[in-house]
Amino acid sequence: MVIKNIHISRASRYLVLGGIGVLLFMGCSGDVEKTQESDITLPVTVMEPVEKDLSKIKKNGVLRMITSYSSGSYFLYRGIQVGFEYELLKEFTKENELALEVIIPGPDESPYDLLNSGRGDIIAANYTITPERKQVVKFTRPYNIVDQQVVVSDDLGFKPESITDLEGIPISVRRNSSYFVRLQELREQGFPVQINVIPEDMDTETVLFQVADGTHQATIADDNIYEAASKYMSGLVKGPLIAESDTIAWAIRTNAPDLEHQLNRFLYKHFRFDEDGVPKRSAFLNVLRKKYFESGNQIADYFSPGYQEGQIGTFSPYDNMIKEVATEFDLDWVMLTAIAAQESKFNPSSVSWAGAVGIMQVLPRFSEISSDSLYIPEVNIREGAKILSSHLKHYSYMDSTNRWSFALAAYNVGQGHLADARRLAIDHNKDPNEWNNVSEALLRLMQRKYYQNARYGFARGIETVRYVNEIMNRYNTYQTVLAYNQAKQSTGSGGVLGLQTLN
Repeated sequence: MVIKNIHISRASRYLVLGGIGVLLFMGCSGDVEKTQESDITLPVTVMEPVEKDLSKIKKNGVLRMITSYSSGSYFLYRGIQVGFEYELLKEFTKENELALEVIIPGPDESPYDLLNSGRGDIIAANYTITPERKQVVKFTRPYNIVDQQVVVSDDLGFKPESITDLEGIPISVRRNSSYFVRLQELREQGFPVQINVIPEDMDTETVLFQVADGTHQATIADDNIYEAASKYMSGLVKGPLIAESDTIAWAIRTNAPDLEHQLNRFLYKHFRFDEDGVPKRSAFLNVLRKKYFESGNQIADYFSPGYQEGQIGTFSPYDNMIKEVATEFDLDWVMLTAIAAQESKFNPSSVSWAGAVGIMQVLPRFSEISSDSLYIPEVNIREGAKILSSHLKHYSYMDSTNRWSFALAAYNVGQGHLADARRLAIDHNKDPNEWNNVSEALLRLMQRKYYQNARYGFARGIETVRYVNEIMNRYNTYQTVLAYNQAKQSTGSGGVLGLQTLN
């Protein structure tokens, strides 16, 4: 049996305490830096790599993965290790009977130095292959192809068709990124590019969120990251491409030919080009791409479900069952129905990417009910209601609106992260019993300067805030439908508002 360990390098050990990550996206978190004189440098001090090829790695039984703590590479979701890079590399370690250990560079640590010093064995962080990086590391064969996409805020009021349309509009990117390098190249070619350098700890998803809310006017993102983010972020407008067909690969030491060979054999099974240069992907890689990028929101399925017209006053085939369980736990059955719709679209066979099952998406590892039994609708609804009831009791001193908001947030993200957000609200002199204040704090927990001091680490706050808002909105809509139908019945005018209009 392979035991998976986690090592977090200095100044980053707190990250392992996180209970939930996020879903899903990370840009080309490149470490290329370009000065005003156009001299490109990398943050490297260890120039000579240690002698540590595959044989030594197998002798130790552990492959050490250098990555970033982000929703596209590696994060914790309620204690579950997930992330596109993590799952892909974990498949390699399984095939080679190795344990996979995670190393997250601290604020002052270079991933290249961690690699060349032997503290890590492979950089798996969605790195673009660039000539500058190839001077320091060896790249495997690619496992993805991406385009660099300009993304602007819809506050600008127009869709830029070319880079010249962005004259006078600052484009916010990290200096140590391939985006920055590409913008510098365009500037040197005479294009009117204005670059706004932002902190290095802001991943692409965070920047996109700030473009969506108008904090920044424009940024650059890989096209797959933009497509995924646009499914659940409003306020983003697609601009022109500034680079096409960038290759993404893993980075290893320059003196590890056996490791390179074995990694390339593995990647060849999952990604290669046909005779026409068209990329071909394995079923496994396609599943990972869909899970973390193509389907958008991967923490939970928050897209509005489609409804079928039915009897007056009904929302699902399980209304009577939900009413009975709600009465048992003294819950609002309409709210319980709204949660079930959000969690599973009333699908009793639903299984989330993280293993949550059934109508209420209960995680078996946190339930005393057997996994098989959780697929039984009544059992699953009752277990979800029990968990929700415990959260409501925990916040029983609050008013009704805040109490439900906090209970829903705890059901989604866990009470640990919610406690971190409440402490952060206090730090900002805000009332921790007001959901509006805590929701703001949850969004801050997506930023390194806040989550690095939080007990439970990084939290995908945007997911939880959206989860609470959508359920509350759905609940209000359900109540409106019920009132409408009751009014129709009482006046005898007939007609039922079709439930399919709710999505």
